[in-house]
Amino acid sequence: MKKKQRRCPILDSKDITARKIIDLSIEEIRNTPQNRINLIWLEATGCSGNIISLLNAENPDAAFLLQQLVTLRYNNSLMEAQGEEAFSQFLDTLDTEFILCVEGAVSTKYEGRCNIIARHNGNWVTAMEAVRMAGERAKYVLAVGTCASYGGISAARPNPSLCENVPQFLKREVIRVPGCPSHPDWVVGTIANLIAFGMPELDEQGRPLIFYGITIHDRCTRRSFFDRGIFASRPGDPECMFKLGCRGPVTRTDCPVRQWNGYVNWPIEDNTPCIGCAGERFPDGMEPFIRF
Repeated sequence: MKKKQRRCPILDSKDITARKIIDLSIEEIRNTPQNRINLIWLEATGCSGNIISLLNAENPDAAFLLQQLVTLRYNNSLMEAQGEEAFSQFLDTLDTEFILCVEGAVSTKYEGRCNIIARHNGNWVTAMEAVRMAGERAKYVLAVGTCASYGGISAARPNPSLCENVPQFLKREVIRVPGCPSHPDWVVGTIANLIAFGMPELDEQGRPLIFYGITIHDRCTRRSFFDRGIFASRPGDPECMFKLGCRGPVTRTDCPVRQWNGYVNWPIEDNTPCIGCAGERFPDGMEPFIRF
């Protein structure tokens, strides 16, 4: 008899932390012993900023993710195996139950040959081919970062390598976890929720509501200035930066309450307008980033 999936009891909280999800996930996993699910993390056409961001995770850290929650089977930055051995491990994982994380957009020009990620049996393997192979068989697919989620900088005009975002390329259900880069809490929290409770509640764009359910403007520390019509006239002023081009009102993330770099700061607190890096129109539709 198939076990009924248990819903995470705190998914409606706007201030949820990845740690809370992790704790509930570990409890659920301990109550229903199972092998850790495999994880493939593909770095496609991008800057690898999301895997670097993941390594900066603190709540919990990346070691906890890789040692307690999942078994990392393939990532071209972190795995020990190299060359043919590494890609053989990728291929072996396709016959198991696994989660696929893709960062970077998918270059499709010249049949994907703008982005080669491996060589196997004498043949070059493109990121496009690897994303297709894994994406067709993965239990869950996460588009990590804005390039994977929406195209981002990789698909910005004039897009010479014909990059596509992961949902557009795979044409299957994909969880978008945008950001340039994505906050490690958003990634680890989503993976933990998938393991213990299955699919989180998503918005109309496929983003987890627990992390993308509010706009930056909703919780901005300078919101009171906006409400009173008090605006900064130049960068560095302490007032609301809306008239300088801040994209907080149209960017959905919880940056104001989560913050970055060990939860100590975020762009607006550092006198930098939000440039909407987690939005579907970044970067082309968000320029110019600062207005005078």
